Amino acid sequence: MKQLEKNYSPKEFEGRIYADWEEKGYFRAVIDKGRKPYCIVIPPPNITGQLHIGHALDNTLQDILIRFKRMRGFCALWLPGTDHASIATEARIVAAMKEEGLTKDDVGRDGFLERAWEWKRLYGGRIVEQLKKLGSSCDWERERFTLDEGCSKAVQKVFIDLYDSGEIYHGERIINWCPNCRTSISDVECEYEEKDGFFWHINYPVIGEENIAVRVATTRPETMLGDAAVAVHPNDKRYARLIGKKVLLPLMNREIPIIADEYVDMEFGTGAVKITPAHDPNDFEVGIRHNLPLINVMDDGGCINQNGGKYVGLERYEARKAVVRDLEQLGLLVKTEPHKHNVGGCQRCGTVVEPRASLQWFVSMKTLAEPAMEVVRNGRLRWASKRFENVYMQWMENIRDWCVSRQLWWGHRIPAYYCQNPDCGRETVSAAAPAACPKCGGAVKQDDDTLDTWFSSALWPFSTLGYPDDTEELRYFYPTSVIVPAYDIIPFWVARMIFSGLRFMNDVPFRDVFIHGLIRDEQGRKMSKSLGNGVDPLEVIDKYGADALRLTMIFGVSQDSDVRWSEAKVTAARNFANKLWNAARYVFMNLPDGFGGVKLPDDSALSIEDKWVLSKYNRLVKEVTANLDAYDLGVAAGKVHDFIWNVYCDWYIELTKPRAASPLDFGKSHHVLLYVMEGMLKLLHPFMPFITEEIWRSMPHSAGETESVMVSRWAEYSEKLDFSEEEGRFEKVVEVISAIRVRRSEMRVPPSKRVSAEIEVAAKDIELFKSCAAFFERLAGCVNLEISENIPVSDGKIALVTAHARAMLPMGELVDREKELARLGKELEQAKRDIEFISGKLSNEGFVAKAPPRQVENERAKLAKAKEKLAGIKKAIAGMSEERR
Repeated sequence: MKQLEKNYSPKEFEGRIYADWEEKGYFRAVIDKGRKPYCIVIPPPNITGQLHIGHALDNTLQDILIRFKRMRGFCALWLPGTDHASIATEARIVAAMKEEGLTKDDVGRDGFLERAWEWKRLYGGRIVEQLKKLGSSCDWERERFTLDEGCSKAVQKVFIDLYDSGEIYHGERIINWCPNCRTSISDVECEYEEKDGFFWHINYPVIGEENIAVRVATTRPETMLGDAAVAVHPNDKRYARLIGKKVLLPLMNREIPIIADEYVDMEFGTGAVKITPAHDPNDFEVGIRHNLPLINVMDDGGCINQNGGKYVGLERYEARKAVVRDLEQLGLLVKTEPHKHNVGGCQRCGTVVEPRASLQWFVSMKTLAEPAMEVVRNGRLRWASKRFENVYMQWMENIRDWCVSRQLWWGHRIPAYYCQNPDCGRETVSAAAPAACPKCGGAVKQDDDTLDTWFSSALWPFSTLGYPDDTEELRYFYPTSVIVPAYDIIPFWVARMIFSGLRFMNDVPFRDVFIHGLIRDEQGRKMSKSLGNGVDPLEVIDKYGADALRLTMIFGVSQDSDVRWSEAKVTAARNFANKLWNAARYVFMNLPDGFGGVKLPDDSALSIEDKWVLSKYNRLVKEVTANLDAYDLGVAAGKVHDFIWNVYCDWYIELTKPRAASPLDFGKSHHVLLYVMEGMLKLLHPFMPFITEEIWRSMPHSAGETESVMVSRWAEYSEKLDFSEEEGRFEKVVEVISAIRVRRSEMRVPPSKRVSAEIEVAAKDIELFKSCAAFFERLAGCVNLEISENIPVSDGKIALVTAHARAMLPMGELVDREKELARLGKELEQAKRDIEFISGKLSNEGFVAKAPPRQVENERAKLAKAKEKLAGIKKAIAGMSEERR
């Protein structure tokens, strides 16, 4: 055993402990057919990333689960890895080359990829080292990368299989386009923000109808250059006779039809809308139904192309000004009105994205979506949160085909090859590049595009375990146990993993989905650079320690709500660690020389306070285990914290101090103190791994315990430690002492001041309270204790009422009697409200019929307790009123 340092200083031991864990292979998951597997695959952070507070929460939750299951005897694998993050990484490298005066075209594809791999070598492991500082117990020997050989092999096979089955196709559809990054981007890479804009109301003259025009409104007037129709609702009588006619598209002088489509909302605006199939997703669908042409009026850089007439070459916003100006000159601009609307911006560069039709690769979702919903309906895959299950199901029910191609060089290059013979143009998809076109023998060229990063991430639960090879890891650990992401990537990652796992492994990728919220600032705002409210977890670790950071984040976390961050919470977590540290030092310093192993005395040798703490600890084990199994991690952490702070430190340690005068009796308490500490360190370990390990290594243990709490067996509930009767009896004493301490504190009575006290209890409890006189003196400052079945209320005494006792304190000189009566009056009204509320519950036939019997019984017990308390308050008021008369 090593001795604990005087002061809690996490910097002194956190790094040392983590290195020791790694050296001893504690994180390694060795396949053992005799044990149940438990596997979590880490949501892979980007290689461009630096640990932010969201990563810290995400990985703390996973680490809690993996440490918990490891201690429960599972073969627990937390499989780490990183994501190549195509668009983010490419943007970094392009920016670095720009400083050298170079572009992608200057260095060529091969030269660019050399730079990318070098960048990954230099910076890609940074976030891994940061995760280690957090205490993440990943199996680092199994670390994967989405662009490593095995994952790339899986990506290629999946793409080819989907292509061969017709579930991947090459076609023209609406996608999000970033004119700055010059690539299509996924929905998750778009961040929407409400911005001030305008509705421009424009008249489109009807051909063949004198002085008749159809008025439309748009927030993007430059896109009218690509209009293919004007649409009205088929049931809109205002336009019935115009359906089938044509309007003259202003500025372009092109005739376009007036069509009828139920997509149009008759109640919005004029009931007529411009249809631009190449620049709006809804218009695109209308265009398909009516066989309208796709007229793309923008190039890759967001400038008007050759289809835009005289506006060709203008940047889109300059074109907007020119279009509005020309419409106004022609008298076709009816009005301009302010309008707030959500505008999508590229997550990486902030540029406003442009919806536009583009020739891309798409995954057809028709056949993939239904099985991914059915596994939720039939229970094969369980969402811990019903709320987020509904979010998932709603998204899957309305899913659109997935654009998987990106106009980038860093990533998995699409294995499609095109014949360069203009008379052939054959498209071939294969693992290896064909030597020549299989149709005409001409030269072939590979597609320049790469796959969406989420394509490889969707395969993560099985590609990381060896797929497409039939590996032992894949057979043992798949399906994995749980995935732990934030709710903001449910559609973009979780859903795609589910349908990919079902399609290629014929099973769900994980059994459970544990979604958590986001960390927000004290005002509930999302943390962002623009607001300047971000928190650097590495700075927090440096200042307070990793354990304090972990506990701060886990406190209050739930499956359905976000977590609010505050510096005060971190300080409180650090204070908790310090309190535990000091408690452990006190216990160890008071052990007799030569103290051996920990062994609980026989029941007959245990005092009532020993049984009280053991019974509370025993129930804690049961409840915390159930909470962790149910993913109620925040609840579990709160219970462990409260037990250690309140029950163990504030009560039990203090309760043992009066026994110091008797070495034999004090010696028994040492075993109880250590036994409970041993167990509570196990319960706390998943949440605060470093301090629990340091204390564990400094204490004597029960027989059979391991050198590290990390690989010890999880604490188990024992019927032998169920001292419910003794716990209930001693709780009566605790309640009275607590009431006295609270009142003394409220009245600001110095702790050193001793007062005599009289306590009225039931006859059966008189001996119990007498035996606890030393506790009243030490913990409540009460001496000359008088305990009996009937204590009269007398002048100058304060009455304190608990559910099972009434204490009288001679503090009349320290309190204003009128104020005391006012306080009792408030307590009386509160007791009446409590009784009314509980009685209302119990008189509700629906509640009594539907609630679990135990809950009904609990409510009845509460009612009896409340009535008993009310009677005591009335008695105290009556006594003081008599004294006043």
